[in-house]
Amino acid sequence: MRIGVLAVQGDFAAHGRVLKQLGVSWCEVRHPEQLREISGLILPGGESTTMLKFLLEEGFWEPLQELAHRGGAFLGTCAGAILLAREVTNPRQPSLGLMDISVERNAYGRQINSFVDRVLSPVFGPPPLEMVYIRAPIITRVGPGVEVLAEHGGYPVLVQQGRCLAATFHPELTDDRRIHTRFLQLAEAASAR
Repeated sequence: MRIGVLAVQGDFAAHGRVLKQLGVSWCEVRHPEQLREISGLILPGGESTTMLKFLLEEGFWEPLQELAHRGGAFLGTCAGAILLAREVTNPRQPSLGLMDISVERNAYGRQINSFVDRVLSPVFGPPPLEMVYIRAPIITRVGPGVEVLAEHGGYPVLVQQGRCLAATFHPELTDDRRIHTRFLQLAEAASAR
């Protein structure tokens, strides 16, 4: 099993450090043909419009859909969650549409409004998940096939649909590895196919 981390922008290196700690083979993804070599892809935080422009201009759109079609796993954190959503607002923008969720960009405000909180997830149990929010989006709607794994302030903040996980926060900036471990289980199932 090999995991890719989209290495365009944002703290993709932090995800790489987590994968290394978990003993997983991984690579920085900068070219669409690399998607053929991986079982799962992490879409990190950053600026979703910049990442979207890169994906469109560099020919990633079809290969990303192919990765999803063959059962590849996805983990989108913050901006990555925006890219996975079916609907994006504030403002509207295209997205991959791999998850039946609606996301409002920058819903918590500017960089200065960033914060850290802890929430108990019924799926992961104790201890609470540590959540780092940086210009975070809010998930405003989840479709019937989407499982809510954690909530904060009445909104879903960690959701799963099939082999796709989306977090509106940054698990890679904490010492908690449970979210990455769950993603790796999804990717392992994909590579076993």
